[in-house]
Amino acid sequence: MKDKLTKVPILTLPNFTKSFEIECDASNIGIGVVLLQEGDPISYFSEKLKGSHLNYSTYDKEFYALVRALQNWQHYFFPKEFVIHNDQESLKYLKSQSKLNKRHAKRVEFIEQFPYVIKHKQGKSNVVADVVSRRHTLFNVLNTQYLGFDHIKEIYKDDLDFSLIL
Repeated sequence: MKDKLTKVPILTLPNFTKSFEIECDASNIGIGVVLLQEGDPISYFSEKLKGSHLNYSTYDKEFYALVRALQNWQHYFFPKEFVIHNDQESLKYLKSQSKLNKRHAKRVEFIEQFPYVIKHKQGKSNVVADVVSRRHTLFNVLNTQYLGFDHIKEIYKDDLDFSLIL
């Protein structure tokens, strides 16, 4: 238990001299986005899809995840070019699309104010954002068990640091 509490992966602080990366993913029920720098997570968020967003195509859900990421963290992205990793390959061609519907045109107009590069990342390797986008499903599946403080006392008896104090 002590090992798990002292070696938990934590979020790192941003370094504004280095480039940022975003990993986006969308599932049928939500979106998940992670802000990274040199592979280390800085921040993340997820959002459960509601209303008309649930009826979006996969492309539109991925596009929505990207826009929400930029809205949420736009203060990180203005000075330097950053990389967007997404498992929707067609988003790579966002700048070259000539015919856009109203919703897409509005989103593209917002995105174009940022210096970005979109790179395709296959769904299997986009695991960080993938997990965050399915967070609501995970919470429904997880089962908690209350062990009580007596269980912790049992563990402390065998611990080198705490056994003397106990």
